[in-house]
Amino acid sequence: MAIGWLTILSNVPWTDVIKNAPAVADGAKKLWKKVGGKTSTASNVPVAEAATPEDRIANLQARVDELHAQMLTASEVVRSLAEQNAQLIARVEKTRRRLLWLAMFTVGVAGIAVAAWLR
Repeated sequence: MAIGWLTILSNVPWTDVIKNAPAVADGAKKLWKKVGGKTSTASNVPVAEAATPEDRIANLQARVDELHAQMLTASEVVRSLAEQNAQLIARVEKTRRRLLWLAMFTVGVAGIAVAAWLR
């Protein structure tokens, strides 16, 4: 099972992911700024009870407001996920660099050990 994850992770273009992570976070922030500031009042008149055009308009406005609130919630989730993704990518990149240094150190120590053993 670990081999499957390693295969998946080795096939990910990490340089592209790291390069695009700030753009994703900025896009989510822009979406949140664009959608986050709009508010309106809502009427709770059900459609079946709306007899006059004014009642129907009020009902439609209530539905629009409800959808707007759902969109705000969804955009907040997207923003949060984008920020978490950017943090995760930064941590993965830092871990990748540490692993590379550790591998180089291990190869160096192994080379020294082999050289000392051959003498």
